[in-house]
Amino acid sequence: MKKNILFLLFILSSFCQAKELNKTYSLWYDRPAFNRGGNYSKIAAKGYPFDEDWERWSLPIGNGYMGANIFGRTDVERIQLSEKTIGNKGCYGAGGLTSFAEIYLDINHNHAKDYKRELRLNDAISTVSYSYEGVDFYREYFANYPDNVIAIKLKANVPGNISFRLRPILPYLHPENESKTGRTGTVKAEGDLITMEGNIQYFNLDHECQIKVVNYGGNIRAAQDIQGKQNTIVVNQADSAVIFIAAATSYQLNDSIFLLPPLEKFRGNEHPHRQVSERIKNATDKGYECLLKEHITDHQQFFNRVDVCLTEETPVIPTDQLLKNYKEGKRDPYLEELFFQYGRYLLIASSRAGALPPHLQGGWNQYEYAPWSGGYWHNINIQMNYWPAFNTNLAELFIPYVQYNEAFRKTATRYAVNYVKKNNPEALDPIDEENGWTIGTGATAFSISGAGGHSGPGTGGFTTKLFWDYYDFTRDLKILEEHSYPAILGMAKFLSKTLKPTPEGILLVDPSSSPEQRHNDKYYQTVGCTFDQGMVWENYKDLLEAAKVLNKKDPLLNLIKEQIGKLDPIKIGESGQLKEYREEKKYGEIGDPHHRHISHLCPLYPGTLINSSTPEWIEAARVSLDSRGDITNGWAMAHRLNSWARIKDGDRAYQLYQLLLSLKVTENLLGNNPPFTIEENFGATAGMAEMLLQSHEGYIEPLAALPATWENGSYRGLVARGNFEISVTWKNRNAVKFNILSRKGESCRIRYANIKQTKITDSNGKSIRYRVLEKDIIEFKTKPYNSYYIQF
Repeated sequence: MKKNILFLLFILSSFCQAKELNKTYSLWYDRPAFNRGGNYSKIAAKGYPFDEDWERWSLPIGNGYMGANIFGRTDVERIQLSEKTIGNKGCYGAGGLTSFAEIYLDINHNHAKDYKRELRLNDAISTVSYSYEGVDFYREYFANYPDNVIAIKLKANVPGNISFRLRPILPYLHPENESKTGRTGTVKAEGDLITMEGNIQYFNLDHECQIKVVNYGGNIRAAQDIQGKQNTIVVNQADSAVIFIAAATSYQLNDSIFLLPPLEKFRGNEHPHRQVSERIKNATDKGYECLLKEHITDHQQFFNRVDVCLTEETPVIPTDQLLKNYKEGKRDPYLEELFFQYGRYLLIASSRAGALPPHLQGGWNQYEYAPWSGGYWHNINIQMNYWPAFNTNLAELFIPYVQYNEAFRKTATRYAVNYVKKNNPEALDPIDEENGWTIGTGATAFSISGAGGHSGPGTGGFTTKLFWDYYDFTRDLKILEEHSYPAILGMAKFLSKTLKPTPEGILLVDPSSSPEQRHNDKYYQTVGCTFDQGMVWENYKDLLEAAKVLNKKDPLLNLIKEQIGKLDPIKIGESGQLKEYREEKKYGEIGDPHHRHISHLCPLYPGTLINSSTPEWIEAARVSLDSRGDITNGWAMAHRLNSWARIKDGDRAYQLYQLLLSLKVTENLLGNNPPFTIEENFGATAGMAEMLLQSHEGYIEPLAALPATWENGSYRGLVARGNFEISVTWKNRNAVKFNILSRKGESCRIRYANIKQTKITDSNGKSIRYRVLEKDIIEFKTKPYNSYYIQF
């Protein structure tokens, strides 16, 4: 309860008043999404069926808890419902997501005219409009977070024309069986309410969905399907109708989920019927218009914080045609803006306090076995999901991962003990907690793995980087004290026990693996690879900074101060490359030279070890990036994009941004690994922000990697470390003005060419004194929530 109150206090303290954006951002199409069924001949994501139409054409809405994919059809509308806590055995046998329900509306409006379907990012509302037999029809869909319901409204411009059959199903039902893959359930309609309830055998996990229909005019009745089962609702000749959807399971996030075997995880938990019923009743009592207004206010408090303007024009062609033109070489800055804002929209829709974090597909999944289990892969997926949270002004959206991580921490401590016992027993502490905690690659809503396998212990340091950034961008001491510092300290305790000395006095992680790299057809295991050494360094550096802020005196700190100087994390090879392995000489002699992962460059991004103060390492990183190549998996291209931005090569970063849009995005602008994974979207959004603003070197650097193509533009609301909200206008690739809102009142250091010749004023027009630290770096004092203006 105390943690929840603090989370709410943080939300209130960092609330940004919604502002209107320069333009409307929407995905829109002049035809419905196809719904031709899954292509079972395609092998993707561990061999499970592939639904190309769901992947490419449906439009996602979500509230963090639930997600829905809208097809916008006029004959039989399909609304595919996802919910993050419904899982089955999964494709690895360790638990994985499954689809919750399919909801069909038999409307039977064939050969509609003047058709348009749209997803407006500004207010997170999806719409469908068309005319049929002289009547104009309109549908509206949104996922409300405060009340955790999905709402749909159907109306027409002529009274008495809303008629449809609501026909939901529970998918993938199987009898219980020895392999424990059964799913049982029933669908029952009574009056204006449909209740779908069932059980997942593998976890004995109960689930329920209720769908309430409110008709205005006409009549409504429960009806039988063609098999004689009372499981549909028919609305006839209404003026309008509203549908409310709520779904939940008996899942409750706590440490027992990760400590207990499958059938014990949810034993004794309350059946979801009561909470689902309360949500439906509350939604009905409030009414559609109240929920809509509440939804828009809630969404826009996040979405409207950031505005990026690269063009004043808004295209008048459908999004799929816009994307097609872009792929054919017709650059469109509006599409580049749209793609950036789409990533922010998707994060708002899939990461909200109280719900689970966004998984591999964000908050959406239509499959019986979600690709790669729909998990939280800790060798880059979960990190990339949150890269845009901090610099695009969405820090509160990291709360779900904090809650998830702290729930699995006891299990992670057990894994740490087991790891040290196996690999460095002489370092084992008799007190379990003093061995820290660890995390491996694989994790889901139902289980986690420990360090080892194809990704080394550095995976943990890669993870705690998020916790440091959570503090560093907010500068909230409660966050540091209660969440970030414990996470970073616990990881440092573990990592300190993975190091072994060499005769030369260097400390190396042993055993060590660069994520998913293979050599001679086997995952390559070594000692002290750059990924592991670099992520240990990042964790140690963050711990020492955090301890200094909090004036901590933990006994471990002296050891960390000693060890950090002995890590020797970065080595340069004979090809001029930044080595992935200490033993490599020329680039590519170990492992796949064009591997999707660039884990040895994590000290460049998202780390800070490689920076402009180490120009020889920057150049070596450039050689490695060039040698690795650009064309690979979508998420891996997004990591390359952010890395080129960190090198401050805006043109190469922009090239990756273009390639992502041209090669790794489908008609609905979702990332195409393939199949669909969400990281491409989040990584691309973070990458554009990194091109426009950097702050990892102890100062704020606007336009650090501005490409030549973005000759003129502006942005508002990006966030720099120190909790400075930055707005910039530029012309002919030169800054015109900076607006800096200091949300914590810390000293502001800012770097830009010839900045010492400028004048700084505050919101009252008063000149602000500053001192010159270096040729292009100045520093000045600020006050909390005061604005400062720099004019060029």
